Amino acid sequence: MRLLEAASFRSFPSTTTRYDGTWAIRMTAGHPAKRLNSVNPLDPHDCLDLENRIALAGERFRSFGRPLMFRLTPLAPEKLREMLEEKGWRGFEESLVMIADLTAETAAGAGDQLPMKDIGRWVDGYIELSEESPELKPGLAEIIGVTEPETGLFMRYDDDGEQLASVVRCVRDLRLAGIFDLVTATNQSRKGHARGVLKTALRWAHHNGARQAWLQVVAENAPARALYEQLGFREVYRYSYWKPPADVSAEPAGEAGETP
Repeated sequence: MRLLEAASFRSFPSTTTRYDGTWAIRMTAGHPAKRLNSVNPLDPHDCLDLENRIALAGERFRSFGRPLMFRLTPLAPEKLREMLEEKGWRGFEESLVMIADLTAETAAGAGDQLPMKDIGRWVDGYIELSEESPELKPGLAEIIGVTEPETGLFMRYDDDGEQLASVVRCVRDLRLAGIFDLVTATNQSRKGHARGVLKTALRWAHHNGARQAWLQVVAENAPARALYEQLGFREVYRYSYWKPPADVSAEPAGEAGETP
């Protein structure tokens, strides 16, 4: 679990990361993604002085212009979770972390494709298919550009080669391959494009030395989970985000970086 959390941080780097004990406080001015703007407790035994530490984290987030948010995995102290519940905090957007062994058979039938070098073009494609705001382009492009592990950006077009059908980002971190931002055009769904572009990315990662693939997916997305399970992915653990009672307005169903 700690290995996957560390890989997640490296694959989706925040602008600023501060530590309060073993709490990783991640903040990013250029992108609002929750994983880039949240407190991530990483030790179930690190639960001293919780009230003061929560208040200090809130001050840091306010100074950064971001709402305070916690991302709780099984590594978070149970006492912290209980305290948040008592104070009226609410958990939302439960997500699964899934992993699969990566072999030549995993990506059997995938075509050879070199990853793109043009980050801007790939981000444009992602924004088009995900219907995210174009204002997010500079921040997402910067995040991809400063990601230290090797990154593969892939696009897949429809059978006529005219319409962009699906995109995915794959980050190879030694023997691990993280899958991010898998999105398919609405009118191209259920045509095999998501599976195709994903297998292409997995083939590239395996060829370059990765032996396990992992991803994060919103728990409520049954079609995506079914696809990943068909490719051999299995659940390892879950996490959710937590907001204080003053910030319980409607939350988005997903975010950049999580496979929808």
